[in-house]
Amino acid sequence: MKTTFAAAVALCMAFAVPVASAQKTSWNLPSGYNEGNFHTQNLRWFADEVKKATKGDLEIHVHSNASLFKLPDIKRSVQAGQVPIGEILLSNHGNEDAVFEADMIPFLAAGFDRSWKLYTVQKPILQEKLGKQGLRVLYSVAWPGNGIFSKAPMESLAAFKGAKFRAYNRVTARFAEELGAVPTTVQAAELAQAFTMGIATTMIASPQIGVDTKAWDFLTSFYDTNAMHPRNAVIVNEKEFARLSPDNQAAVLRVAAQAETRGWDMARAAARESTDTMAKNGLKVYQPSPAMKADFERVSQTLIQEWSKRAGADGEKIVKGMQ
Repeated sequence: MKTTFAAAVALCMAFAVPVASAQKTSWNLPSGYNEGNFHTQNLRWFADEVKKATKGDLEIHVHSNASLFKLPDIKRSVQAGQVPIGEILLSNHGNEDAVFEADMIPFLAAGFDRSWKLYTVQKPILQEKLGKQGLRVLYSVAWPGNGIFSKAPMESLAAFKGAKFRAYNRVTARFAEELGAVPTTVQAAELAQAFTMGIATTMIASPQIGVDTKAWDFLTSFYDTNAMHPRNAVIVNEKEFARLSPDNQAAVLRVAAQAETRGWDMARAAARESTDTMAKNGLKVYQPSPAMKADFERVSQTLIQEWSKRAGADGEKIVKGMQ
């Protein structure tokens, strides 16, 4: 009897160990940005807090600086189940669906407050589209607003006539054309050389880009227009999310909401800090005059109408929601 009882206890214990370990889940999270970037810092906070909130049941490993997948490939890798979760730049997928590039349209949502409104209008549409692809948005955070950099001060939009305007996607190229400038594609890593050699004379970009490239070495002026705030989004594979217990699902969603609020606060701080850094290093920072801002917004109406047409009924709904 003693032998039989001991064997039964040993058998139960043998089965108990894998059951307990099966509750532990590990996720790899690829990101395209370096460790110093506030988006990456927020991702690490999110991962740490998820581990605490799930009592160690879910551990998320952040792979920064495109070390696991390049930024444009992350959405596909999550959708295919190669990784369960990842951070994407929404506008990278505008060719797939124009709704993804709503936050890239100049002056559709200028400034953080308008950018947040755009997100609230766009979010249910994004969730529906991504849901059909087996994905879910956990949270989304904006970048500091894009402004105009130039080699010389500008008093009006006439200064753009014939200027060589650095563009980095379809939308910024069209913006250049509407301003009367000539778009030229230049990668961020090549900005200093392009401006020094006269390949480009002006551009629209985030002040963070200005700091990262030390724009004060080859440019003189920055107009803080906050024309648009591209957004990152942390997405999760719905099947992988469904494998979590209901309590852990709720914990992830709760921490994601906190990371979203925290991330937007960090974006506002990054905008102030990067603009201050440029000014301290000699780049003149200007607030656009009311007349110049009105001219920018007028020119942008063409881009807004073009984008709305590409996006169809969803685009019309978003534009109407921003009025």
